[in-house]
Amino acid sequence: MEKKYTINFTLNGKERTVETTAGTTMSALLREILGNTGTKVGCDIGDCGACTIIMNGRAVKSCILPAMKADGADIVTIEGLGGKDGLHPLQKKFVEYAAVQCGYCTPGMILAAKAFLDENPNPTEEEARIAISGNICRCTGYVKPVLAILSAAEEMRGGSY
Repeated sequence: MEKKYTINFTLNGKERTVETTAGTTMSALLREILGNTGTKVGCDIGDCGACTIIMNGRAVKSCILPAMKADGADIVTIEGLGGKDGLHPLQKKFVEYAAVQCGYCTPGMILAAKAFLDENPNPTEEEARIAISGNICRCTGYVKPVLAILSAAEEMRGGSY
């Protein structure tokens, strides 16, 4: 039997205490133990970006992140992005610009964009494109997601998100 470790972290604004093993990844903990299935797993080696979450303000690939590294961290998944007023501007703009096709890459791409816009609220098109370059999408060609990110950035500059 594998040894269990207790970790404490904030998930989408709520304090969590979870038992995990040394070999458990954050994506497995989120999906299989906590039921946050919005975090997708595509490649399981950190290449595709489908598993992207925000940890302590930075976009990270949760499929290669040992869950034990989340001890004491602030984690945001796609389930925690919207608020009591509805969808986050990035979520709204992805829908508005039809930047969602099959949708598998969308949660990771939106979270990568969120972490990026928190650091750079007034990006150029090239900067937005680079920010999501770690997220593979076979459907959109990246044009519509980039337009959605730029439009969301404009909306976010006018509000508090």
